[in-house]
Amino acid sequence: MAHPDITLYTVNAVLILDSDSHRILTKYYQPPHPYPHHQYANPYPTIKEQRAFEKGLFDKTHKQGTDIILFDNHVVVYKEVLDVIIFVVGGLNENETMLYQVVSALRDSLEILLKHSLDKRTIIDNYDLVSLAVDETVDDGIILETDPIVISTRVSRPPNYDTSVNNLDLSEQGIMSAYQLAKEMVAERFKL
Repeated sequence: MAHPDITLYTVNAVLILDSDSHRILTKYYQPPHPYPHHQYANPYPTIKEQRAFEKGLFDKTHKQGTDIILFDNHVVVYKEVLDVIIFVVGGLNENETMLYQVVSALRDSLEILLKHSLDKRTIIDNYDLVSLAVDETVDDGIILETDPIVISTRVSRPPNYDTSVNNLDLSEQGIMSAYQLAKEMVAERFKL
């Protein structure tokens, strides 16, 4: 018998807060299609409601010894690392082990990407990598990957084009053709 409420949308939010409960990165997810009884709808549609949820969550979890809690009808798993806290928020019926895998993978991939310097300043300085790592882990509430090596590889993959010096023509003819091309491009620019 099929269960009508089975869905891939398991994550409601990914939050990274600092040690004063201020936002560093927050992503709230909502499925693109309506579901019966609105059980997967974002319960915090406004910034004010999100900030109130984050403040209450921070107050309940800061300096606690657990990694998994039930808060405001959500399963919340989190990891404290130096001066930041990484939260993964799921629905009341979600699998805690799977959510814990997500938060662990996110923390481990960020440690790889940020060279084991997972603090507020480093996260802000490398916000692009952090945001990409979150997107490679969870996309619109769907868990995509829980292997930190794969996540960090996808985020830090080098460009596909060849940037080696071996392909440059450093002969007199090559330099002259590059000079001629640059001269033509400048001339075209000034014509406009």
